Amino acid sequence: MNFLAYGVAGWICIVGLYGAIVSKNLIHLALCLTVIQSSTYVLLLSVGYRHHGTAPIYKGIRLGTNTVDPIVQSLALTDIVISVTVIALILALALDVHKKLGTADPDEVVELQG
Repeated sequence: MNFLAYGVAGWICIVGLYGAIVSKNLIHLALCLTVIQSSTYVLLLSVGYRHHGTAPIYKGIRLGTNTVDPIVQSLALTDIVISVTVIALILALALDVHKKLGTADPDEVVELQG
């Protein structure tokens, strides 16, 4: 088992969390959330990795061939699609806050009234 990929996923998550904590801009905060989400891609793909595994195409290969897990690959792809949608929504809300209040600093956004 290769623990390097798990360490890289943890490091990417910690870097994103640090950026989100010290962020002074809503756009920067959204990008830090994207970095945190990227750590889940690395984690999912490292979970499904098999040493000397081939692509998960089962037509024409003999039984017992070592392949990578296609489930986690599809989960990573689904994770990417959902992440893009959520980040687009967060960026749209951040731009709306900037347009309404004139600032993108989360510390200055005290109360929004609808």
